[in-house]
Amino acid sequence: MPGTVLLLAASPLGRGRLVDAASVLPVLAAVPPAVLSGADTANVVELADPLEPQAVLTRLRAAAAAPGPLTVYVTGQLQLDRRQRLPHLALARTTAATVRYTGLPWHWFREELRLRPAGATTLFLDLHADPETWQSLSAARPPGPSPLDCGPDNAVYGRVAPPPPSRRGIAAPAYMKAVATILRSGWRPPDEELHQQALTRIAPESAGTDLPLARRGPVPGDPHAAVTAAVRSGRHADADALAARLEQAARLAHGPASEEALHWTEVRADLAMLAGDAARSCGTWLAVATARLTAGQSADAPAVETAVDRAHHQWGRIGDPARARELGAVLAELRGRVPGRREGALDHVRQQLRQLQTQG
Repeated sequence: MPGTVLLLAASPLGRGRLVDAASVLPVLAAVPPAVLSGADTANVVELADPLEPQAVLTRLRAAAAAPGPLTVYVTGQLQLDRRQRLPHLALARTTAATVRYTGLPWHWFREELRLRPAGATTLFLDLHADPETWQSLSAARPPGPSPLDCGPDNAVYGRVAPPPPSRRGIAAPAYMKAVATILRSGWRPPDEELHQQALTRIAPESAGTDLPLARRGPVPGDPHAAVTAAVRSGRHADADALAARLEQAARLAHGPASEEALHWTEVRADLAMLAGDAARSCGTWLAVATARLTAGQSADAPAVETAVDRAHHQWGRIGDPARARELGAVLAELRGRVPGRREGALDHVRQQLRQLQTQG
């Protein structure tokens, strides 16, 4: 099965640029696609200094939906948004004041990759942090989740570099260039070995100040892989039945509002979407958002915003006017509490509801 490779290099175009991220793309592009992927053949998608987070999300979502192994190479810089203090990948138009709207929230990687088979996704990251982000990452310690969590089923290798000592110079993506140089030999070592070789090459210049990232992927065969296999073979009912059993087991073991249980509820919402049942998907996402809010999560928490955004998206695909009106009333109430990142979302729901009132 062919692999998929996503090459993403992004950094601001103005004075806030810390690293010349796009300079690594010609080196990566010189590597044969099969070597970049580790598969016999591969499709390569390249994004150089993209402007809009939604455009990056579209490419990421398409890559995540492709069958076969997925390898994601991300080069760029991290900044925190001022409102939630969450890490974002800064894009071309990102400034310190506009991170929340012009940067790519890091948790989007986790959200978009979560339904992929266990062990089928690898990320290589060469990231530079501004002072605030570096302080936040340095303070983060287990057992809490990593701010750069990419999901439990995915392997992650790379490094985060601290802010440069002087703002006059722009750093080079040394780690990713080392990875690309090794791969240009035509032979791809195992991921962990490739990571260690790259770190060794840049050790003299990094002087031990980098934050290394190394997380092996799980062994294929966990429940996520079984669910995904059922979906790929068209057995949507079987996939939902398995996810429902796992959801019930998590509820009994950890409680109905636990992350373990809500994770499988979210999986079932995605499964309904993949099966073409927009109403069931919308209703499930609304239930997830309500459960998170009831459990005390804030209205601008990423998981809450994601649930309402996905419910909104699926609501627009419901063909039955009566069902759309019923779910639209719940969505409008939630949109009043969770406006999300796109302006006018609540107005859109109200406008659509008024149109639905005139339909049979």
